[in-house]
Amino acid sequence: MTDQDLKKLTLGSAAVLIRKKEIKPTELTEAVLHRIGRLNDHMRAFITVMADRAMDQARVAESGLVRNTNVGVLHGVPMSLKDLFDTNGVRTTAGAKVFTDRIPTEDATVVRKVQDAGAVIVGKANLHEAAFGVTTINPHFGTARNPWNPDHISGGSSGGSAAAVALSLGFGSLGSDTGGSIRIPASICGVVGLKPTYGRCSLRGVVPLSWSMDHPCPIARTVEDVAILLEAMSGHDPLDPSSRDTPVPHYLEALTGNLRGLRIGIPTTYFFESLEPEVESALKDALKAFQKLGATIHEVQLKTSTLQRGIWSQIACPEAYSFHERYLETQGEQYGADVRGRIEVGRLLLSIDYVRAQRARTLMKEEMKQVLKSVDVIVTPTIPVPPPRIDAPTIQQGNVRVPVGVALTRFTRHFNLTGQPCISVPCGFTQDGLPLGMQIAGRPFDEATVLRAAHAYEQEAQWNCTVEM
Repeated sequence: MTDQDLKKLTLGSAAVLIRKKEIKPTELTEAVLHRIGRLNDHMRAFITVMADRAMDQARVAESGLVRNTNVGVLHGVPMSLKDLFDTNGVRTTAGAKVFTDRIPTEDATVVRKVQDAGAVIVGKANLHEAAFGVTTINPHFGTARNPWNPDHISGGSSGGSAAAVALSLGFGSLGSDTGGSIRIPASICGVVGLKPTYGRCSLRGVVPLSWSMDHPCPIARTVEDVAILLEAMSGHDPLDPSSRDTPVPHYLEALTGNLRGLRIGIPTTYFFESLEPEVESALKDALKAFQKLGATIHEVQLKTSTLQRGIWSQIACPEAYSFHERYLETQGEQYGADVRGRIEVGRLLLSIDYVRAQRARTLMKEEMKQVLKSVDVIVTPTIPVPPPRIDAPTIQQGNVRVPVGVALTRFTRHFNLTGQPCISVPCGFTQDGLPLGMQIAGRPFDEATVLRAAHAYEQEAQWNCTVEM
């Protein structure tokens, strides 16, 4: 199987060909591992490659096909895991030097679920250290580079997962999102990333950043692929206090292509301010496509959006510090300077700051609930600028230059505070050939409508998101 053969496949199409016995899981896995071996030294999508274990899983999958037993929706399909999901017997570093030799003795719940569905795990994907950043410029495990132009970032913190998917180093990945960490790299790498509703997917066995805003997430080439992964990884986990006992729909049934009567909300302030011209143009074209498909556009107001940065930081930093405190006290020198500084802010904040932020968060949720009574989804850009260069620590935002992390999380953090489902889907390219993304958010536990809107747009737009590499 050639690289060109791999790049033509999606998770969904690969799964179908495997079930039809037109492709062998061992053949597919071997081809993916060969491509990883050729590209990973430079692109740094992976921290740990699990070649022997992956081939063992592929052989088991192949044997199951022969016997026609235990054929799940991901049967024999190679995919990856962001390296903060516990994997039995395989080191799980969270991208941090302090966890270099950490080897869990059991799988995270979502890892077990995708493996029960038949997935073949080829490796642990690179990420921004401790998941606390948006560039995946990792001082310990290397910089995950953008598949469209290696001089640019892959986004973060799930940058390795996004790069791996875009490069066809597996057909999907499990990532996480606390302030935009699945949607930002999905936008920057030209793939699809979904943050489900908080509580839809178990956090058990996931190295935390901020417990009350962490979301396990699927990332893949297409909306259909993400829908397949989401269904496989969702479901109540009685061992996770944050997990909700809510029925899991058959998400593929939502991908009808029919948007007649869908009401799309466009925030009149903040989310469409100070956009780079190419981003603004791409969003305008996307909204025209939605209208062509039968959706209606309505202006909405999210008055709390301007406050989200401070509210997010006053919650995330103390929660992050509560986890890392013991490691900082004994091994603080092993942390990268940028991440250590962000975490230690949590030690300086007062308890009243945290309480006030949580109260403000409650008001944000209520505002969003009211807005989503008049519309079905909210559409915004995923990020306000094209993918930044690796060597660019700041970005021009209006009349000022701001840090990359501040700029890239500007539109994503809001939906971590509210906990609602939100997807990033490709919506165009810059003149330099770099991807742009659109964000679609919906009501809590209504991932089906979010996926329906994203899929219909994807099928209408037909962007070619296959990298040359």
